[in-house]
Amino acid sequence: MLRRTIEVLDSSAGWMMAYFCLNLSITIYNKVILQMFKFKYPRLLTALHAFCSVIGAYLTVSQNVFDAPRRRVECVQDLFVMMAFSVLYTVNIATSNVSLSLVSLPFHQIVRSTNPAITVILEKLIFSKRHSNLTYCSLAMVIAGVGMATLGEYDFSALGFLLTCLGVLLSALKGVATNVLLVGRLRLHPMDLLMRMSSLACLQCLLIAYVSGEYDRMLSNGAASAAGWLTIDGLLLALLANGVLAFFLNYVSFTANKKTSALSMTVAGNVKQALGILLSMWVFGFVVDVLNGVGILVTLFGGAWYSSIELATKVSKRYG
Repeated sequence: MLRRTIEVLDSSAGWMMAYFCLNLSITIYNKVILQMFKFKYPRLLTALHAFCSVIGAYLTVSQNVFDAPRRRVECVQDLFVMMAFSVLYTVNIATSNVSLSLVSLPFHQIVRSTNPAITVILEKLIFSKRHSNLTYCSLAMVIAGVGMATLGEYDFSALGFLLTCLGVLLSALKGVATNVLLVGRLRLHPMDLLMRMSSLACLQCLLIAYVSGEYDRMLSNGAASAAGWLTIDGLLLALLANGVLAFFLNYVSFTANKKTSALSMTVAGNVKQALGILLSMWVFGFVVDVLNGVGILVTLFGGAWYSSIELATKVSKRYG
C-alpha cells in the first residue's frame, strides 16, 4: 500500500497535482502580500522567493534529502545558455509580480489564460512540434472557459496591461526552455537547476530593486509600508512563509515540467486560474455570476479533456 502510494505521488499526475495546488496558493498569497498587506515592493518579493529557493535547495541537497548530483557545465555555449535562462527566469517572475500589483486578479488571470496558445506557437516555431486537433480543441475550451470565468471585475492600467502580456510570453518561453534544460542535452536535476537559477535570480532582482529605487523606498517608508493592522513581525513572518512556499513551488514546477511537458504545465496553470476565481470570492470579495460559474466548469472540463488526450497519447506511444 505504501509503495503504491509513493508510486502515485511520484507519477506525472502526482507532481502535476502538487504543482497545481502550490501554484494556486502562491498566486493568491502574492496578491495578499502586495494588496492586503500593502507590501509595495514586487521586485524585492521576487528576490525573497529566489533567496528562499537557494537556501532550500542547498539544505535539501546537503542533507541528502534528494539525490541531486551537480552536473559540471564547462562548455562556453552551455554557460551562455544557463546565464540567458537565469535572466529569463528572473524577468519572468519579476514581471509577473510587478503586473500583479498593477492589475486586478481576474484581469491577470484572463490574460495569462492565453499561455497554452503561446506555448503551442513557440513549440511549433522552435521544435516544429505539432499536436492533434483534439488537443487544440481542448486548449480552446480551456482558454474560453477562463475568459467566461473572469468576465467583469477588470481593473488595470496601461502599464499593467503591457506587463501582463509580456509576462505571458515570458512564462511560455520559460516553460519551453526549462523542459529543454531538464530533458535535453544537459539533463540537469530539478534541484540542481533550481539552485543555479535561484542564486543568479536573487542577485539580479536585488540589483534591479536597487537601480529602480525600490530598495530605497522600502528603507525610507519602513513600518509605514505595511497595513495598519499588521505588525512588522507579522509581516516578516508572512514574507518568510511566502518565500518557503515559493521554494516548494519552484522545485515542484521543475520536476513536473521534466515529467510532463511545457504545454501540460500551462494547461494546469489555466485550470488553476478558474479555481482561483472561487478563492478570490472569499479572499478579495469578487462577485461571480452565472456566466462566471459556467466558465469555471468549462475550464475544468477542458482541462480534464486535455489530460485524457495526453494520457491516451502516451499510452499509444508506449504500447503502439
